[in-house]
Amino acid sequence: MNKIWLCMIILSICFLLWTDPGSVLSQMLDSSKDALTLSIELCAVYAVWLGILELVEKSGLSEKLARVLHPIIKKVFNINDPLTERLIAMNISANMLGLGNASTPLAIKAIKQMDTGSPVASTAMIMLIVINATSIQLLPTTVIGLRQAAGSTSAADIILPTLITTIFTTILAIFLVKLCAKLFKRGEK
Repeated sequence: MNKIWLCMIILSICFLLWTDPGSVLSQMLDSSKDALTLSIELCAVYAVWLGILELVEKSGLSEKLARVLHPIIKKVFNINDPLTERLIAMNISANMLGLGNASTPLAIKAIKQMDTGSPVASTAMIMLIVINATSIQLLPTTVIGLRQAAGSTSAADIILPTLITTIFTTILAIFLVKLCAKLFKRGEK
């Protein structure tokens, strides 16, 4: 991946040198300034929501959420481990709040819990990766933060379209993983 990014950067600089050689340095400096500004603005968004997630964990709400999501997690993932279920529930709730980066460590911990030492990923692991990638977003906070940082006057207008789209893609993804598991005879116990 690093090689791909390096190639993209080099090609971009070469193209800019070819089209407008005088603006190469100014464009690079402006872009780095914009990237730093955006990073600082997003840090505030993440600080708030990560704090809320920590409160959810400390207050015991994560266990209640795991109990509420238990039938769904049991049906979709076909697992029988309370810790893994709680990690998956926290991952799903972080994704629902639009905190993809905050949910990733929870998904990694859940996958480590599901790891049996096999070199092949289980259907539950694949399901978690797919649900983590499609994730139903009730409140897409990161995208709202990005839109707000870019100067949008109505940054939250994307909530309904995002909700509709992510519900559809998550349901389709779950169906496709279940279908592939049946087609490739991956019915783990």
